[in-house]
Amino acid sequence: MTTEAQIEKRLLETLSKLKYTYRPDIRDGDALIQNFKEKFEALNRVHLSNAEFDRLMEKIINPDVFAAAKNLRERETFIRDDGTPLQYTLVNIKDWCKNDFEVINQLRINTRNSHHRFDVILLFNGIPVVQIELKSLEVNPRKAMQQIVDYKSDPGNGYGNTLLCFMQLFIVSNQTNTYYFANNTNKHFVFNADEQFLPVYQFANENNQKITHLDDFAEKFLTKCTISQMISRYMVLVASEQKLLVMRPYQIYAVKAIVDCIHQNRGNGYIWHTTGSGKTLTSFKTATLLKDNPDIEKCLFVVDRKDLDRQTREEFNKFQEGSVEENTNTHTLVRRLLSEDYADKVIVTTIQKLGLALDEKSENNKKRKKDGKQTYKEQLEPLRNKRMVFIFDECHRSQFGDNHKAIKNFFPKAQLFGFTGTPIFDHNASYTQIDGTEGSYKTTEDIFEKQLHAYTITHAIDDRNVLRFHIDYFKGEGSVKPQSGEFVTQKGVVEAILSKHDAATHERRFNAILATASIDKAIEYYRLFQEMQAQRLAENPDFRPLNVACVFSPPAEGNKDVKQIQEDLPQEKYDNEKEPNLKKEALKAILDDYNRQYKTNHTINEFDLYYQDVQQRIKDQKYSNADYPHHNKIDVIIVVDMLLTGFDSKYLNTLYVDKNLKYHGLIQAFSRTNRILNDSKPYGNILDFRQQQDAVDEAIALFSGEGISQAKEIWLVDPATVVIDKYKNAVAELETYMQSQGLACLPQEVNNLKGDMARSEFINRFKEIQRLKTQIDQYTDIDETQQQSIAELLPEDDLRAFRGMYLETAKSLKTKQEKEGFEASPEIQQLDFEFVLFASAIIDYDYIMGLISRYTQSTKQTMSREQLVSLLCSSANLIDERDDIIAYINSLEVGKGLNENEIKTGYQQFKNQKAHQAQVAIAQKHGLEAQSLIDFVARILDRMIFDGEQLTDLLAPLELGWKARRLKEIALMEDLVPFLKHTAQGREIAGLATYE
Repeated sequence: MTTEAQIEKRLLETLSKLKYTYRPDIRDGDALIQNFKEKFEALNRVHLSNAEFDRLMEKIINPDVFAAAKNLRERETFIRDDGTPLQYTLVNIKDWCKNDFEVINQLRINTRNSHHRFDVILLFNGIPVVQIELKSLEVNPRKAMQQIVDYKSDPGNGYGNTLLCFMQLFIVSNQTNTYYFANNTNKHFVFNADEQFLPVYQFANENNQKITHLDDFAEKFLTKCTISQMISRYMVLVASEQKLLVMRPYQIYAVKAIVDCIHQNRGNGYIWHTTGSGKTLTSFKTATLLKDNPDIEKCLFVVDRKDLDRQTREEFNKFQEGSVEENTNTHTLVRRLLSEDYADKVIVTTIQKLGLALDEKSENNKKRKKDGKQTYKEQLEPLRNKRMVFIFDECHRSQFGDNHKAIKNFFPKAQLFGFTGTPIFDHNASYTQIDGTEGSYKTTEDIFEKQLHAYTITHAIDDRNVLRFHIDYFKGEGSVKPQSGEFVTQKGVVEAILSKHDAATHERRFNAILATASIDKAIEYYRLFQEMQAQRLAENPDFRPLNVACVFSPPAEGNKDVKQIQEDLPQEKYDNEKEPNLKKEALKAILDDYNRQYKTNHTINEFDLYYQDVQQRIKDQKYSNADYPHHNKIDVIIVVDMLLTGFDSKYLNTLYVDKNLKYHGLIQAFSRTNRILNDSKPYGNILDFRQQQDAVDEAIALFSGEGISQAKEIWLVDPATVVIDKYKNAVAELETYMQSQGLACLPQEVNNLKGDMARSEFINRFKEIQRLKTQIDQYTDIDETQQQSIAELLPEDDLRAFRGMYLETAKSLKTKQEKEGFEASPEIQQLDFEFVLFASAIIDYDYIMGLISRYTQSTKQTMSREQLVSLLCSSANLIDERDDIIAYINSLEVGKGLNENEIKTGYQQFKNQKAHQAQVAIAQKHGLEAQSLIDFVARILDRMIFDGEQLTDLLAPLELGWKARRLKEIALMEDLVPFLKHTAQGREIAGLATYE
């Protein structure tokens, strides 16, 4: 078996062959600093006194990862002892390939709280820029990722107060599997946290073939110029979020392809990168690299409607503040095109504004001519023979050909590039228009000549950059016959959604779009939801209605904003021409309901603000109901054309389809559901009420970029029967394991497992059961027989109790792992805890308080005390409050009915009293005045900062000598730390870690 030490030795040999200088003498912080001093002085042609160097170190070392990353890339000024300024850089930022490249290993940064050792570090001009953590073959590299995250969260880790603050990239490998990811502030540097994954990537070649073996990876990725380009060109510092992003391989190849095409003046081209693959970041990086190209006059990023214009501008400005201004109208666009200001070199605009500027027959141009002013086209004449770059995002509507022709005619030296997730081929170029006549799109090749790079949805699903799909082709039941064009009646669709929505969305953890065929149908769906939910609520007071909203564009009536929006909404534009007043009145009524529900004041005249609010509420599903109550969210949004392209939310996982979709339209709509989040979202869910399997198969064949059989296998999840069989095997394996330990497969027997190894094995086995159950629970096409067989495998009460045992066991092992660090047993070291799989949107604070209220009212009692406690123990949502809630339940009398508000008030009083008693007990134990300790704790929790000086003040009345006071501090904190952590409920108290 190849050991970690052997893998490290081999990597060092490879790096030496790549001309890195191996420095076995740099093994501690002092040697690292001395080496940096020598490199800094050589690069900047200066000699610093010791005092000057100390001041320089004080200036450059910054615990803020984002600030340090900026400093690494910029020229700075340092005032020397004699008052003269020194202009310096930390590395050669003009030509990164010409830096001094060294490699060190087993560096130990010794601080008061930490003795971490780092496997391999790459130094650029003496600065640690890339850290490589290695594991032996049998260990998943994921453990190395977790190790880095844990190191960074430890106090005194060296990343905040030494040269390690400049670390840009982390690489982890067990030789066969290698990954890279960017360093970040703690806020953005969490691994498998509650609502996100750490963005971790594997390297690949231009054909998207993975390069994962460490030897191959080093040869391709770690050559001096390649790694320099990764750091200097292919990382993005997101100013608005203070976050570092590193680009994925396919994004890098796309940027290179466009930049090379422009550099060599090789005409036009297009990038086929699937929806959800981060095209905005790729195009932004392309634009910023072109901004510094003196041969290019302007770079225009062109989108095809107002809301995408706003969205793209916001994204660009998120990457770099103020990089793109708003173009409120064609006049502003023309002014910015003619501006010589560097800030105006990159412009985001719509195809409509650009088309109007170049159209002599447009109303604005005709008016200007009439007024004796130059037309916009005449004003732009000085740019005619300049080199312009136009980057188009998803522009494939039929009239785009005319705009393309106008641009090419007016700017003969322009180069045009397109980004598309769904190219137009000959096969999907023709389409039936709303009025029944045939229309056709220009193909992508007609417009952009050649494909420069492809990264299809097949690649993205295979890479886990987007999710696979589960498609339920729903067949209608019942005696009511569908109307012409329907497969299931609208009432049948609503009934199906009401019965399946909680399962499809993982108990409303996510939300859904209902795509309808026309505005009239959308209005009818909205009415049916209101009527049928009111009926269910009357029949069952425990029924929880879905929050249903509806959005479609109003009749334009001369409103330019609405007209612009509708240019990409053909069905809505067509529908609004018939009985526009009825549509308008219906939308007003929908808006009135919306304003009542969400306490807003939207009007039809400012439709765009309403549309933006709808989009934000869909995204705000990310908050727990405790942070953002469910009544503020949208469960189902009814649409016609809107939101089916260009809209992204990780918290949308389901699409209900009651409209005909084909080719690129189908892929775009389906792709709203498949953004990666975490294991609680295993796939994008499609409920198709129109039986469109043939259309789906055709779309997969057209857009896969792979053979049809393999593509379907990659795109679509396993049928329910396959996952049920896997679940059955996982349950059988747990039974076999428990029996091998001499125990029955019962939840209470988990307590009798002996030793870390046995408990770790239970964690791994039950986690697999829960992962498969999470998948099964979100299938919408499981019949009653299958549901019964699933329930028989592990009855609900047993499953819930096992979840509770998992959470209890995982919590204690995680504490042990964190306390003992990597001195803990190997079994604990290698454990990955999946708390997110055990969290449910439904089991939140309000839900539990409601259940407790019903529990106290014997007439409405639906759960016994034991069932209530079991439910609470089985969810990760309230893990920090669980003991308090259970104690409160045990203190209540059944039959003494309390409403929900009384329960909440009583629980808060119970908690306060319990906390008061705990603090009094701690004070008495340590000889302190109780009120002083209570005030001390209140100040900590108010600011979420632990102040050591205030602790000294608290102990002052005891009049202890320094040694006795130190022992008293330690003894007090042993009792106080668990109390503070419990009361903070998972929130971090700054400065407390020192005492843990």
